[in-house]
Amino acid sequence: MKVEIWSDVVCPFCYIGKRKFENALAQFGHRGEVQVEWKSFQLTPDFVPTPGESIHASLAKKKGVPEAEGRRMNDYMTQAAKEVGLNYQFDKAIPTNTFLAHQLIHFAAHHGQQDAMKERLFAAYYLEGQNLNEVATLVKLAAEIGLDADAARRELLAGTYANEVRRDEYEAQQIGVRGVPFFVFEDKYAVSGAQPSEVFAEVLDKVWAEAQPKTQPVLLTDGPACGPDGCD
Repeated sequence: MKVEIWSDVVCPFCYIGKRKFENALAQFGHRGEVQVEWKSFQLTPDFVPTPGESIHASLAKKKGVPEAEGRRMNDYMTQAAKEVGLNYQFDKAIPTNTFLAHQLIHFAAHHGQQDAMKERLFAAYYLEGQNLNEVATLVKLAAEIGLDADAARRELLAGTYANEVRRDEYEAQQIGVRGVPFFVFEDKYAVSGAQPSEVFAEVLDKVWAEAQPKTQPVLLTDGPACGPDGCD
């Protein structure tokens, strides 16, 4: 079963949604046959970080509200994250343009480490306050999950995977993605948002059942009928 997930590493609901989906997948009887592919989606592709600006101030500026309101919104997300075991550290978070981070995820995918890279970037941003605007930081994170640091640096500086990021974003436009996280199951069903794990579990079961070849129908009731040897 193929599951494609559009998300951004600076989307707080995306990390929460990842955990909720993973919780459902852990209970799914056929989880070994589920292939997850992470797709790029930039919430603010033209964002230019302001050195020293807090994430609270950056969010407030984007929303056109006072900084105190930006902090309040982040406090709400902190509480939501705790429900799935994540301890968001917004006071440490550094506002980021994620174009390079998405390229790194594609680089990792070509080396069979896409999910590990996605998780490492989420943790670096939300839990550790690392600066994902810096190539040096991204290379270090790649090396931490076993990827070749020199190759990662070379590909990031060359923009090798830039078009793959743009292709994902174009595909998102074509299928009507308006917000993330956005989950697509077998190109047939979509789930938008960080839904409860129970919702993901139901969709996994439904998609799996529909993909299985038809077998002999289950007899629900038995009654009078006629056969080759006569009638009952």
